[in-house]
Amino acid sequence: MAARSKARKRAVDVLYEADLRSSDPLAVLRDRLADANPPVPDHAVRLVEGAVEQRERIDALIEEHASGWSLDRLPDVDRAILRMAVYELLWVDDVPDAVVIDEAVELAKALSTDDSPAYVNGVLGGIVRAEIPT
Repeated sequence: MAARSKARKRAVDVLYEADLRSSDPLAVLRDRLADANPPVPDHAVRLVEGAVEQRERIDALIEEHASGWSLDRLPDVDRAILRMAVYELLWVDDVPDAVVIDEAVELAKALSTDDSPAYVNGVLGGIVRAEIPT
């Protein structure tokens, strides 16, 4: 698995754990950095911190493009994947949009329900079309 793929997976792990525990994602991130088992890559730190910093805007975009689903109704892992991916799409300029979406879909395939990959792809595609000028 490529380094950035591992970082994305680790960022999703942190966001997911924080959601499940109703904890501050930055506190969970600090704990994982202190544990360092497995290590937390710099890109994962960037993604978690960014997703937290931009959470209000990210959640609004997910709600807007979630096709009749509220954020609370989404599976926890899908919510974590989407938050991480939306941050990377809109605020990380050194990764192509297609790569971000593909990686998010692959995470959904590995970690979530059978319907999640298509759903994640649809939500992220809608956000890209609406938010990123062509």
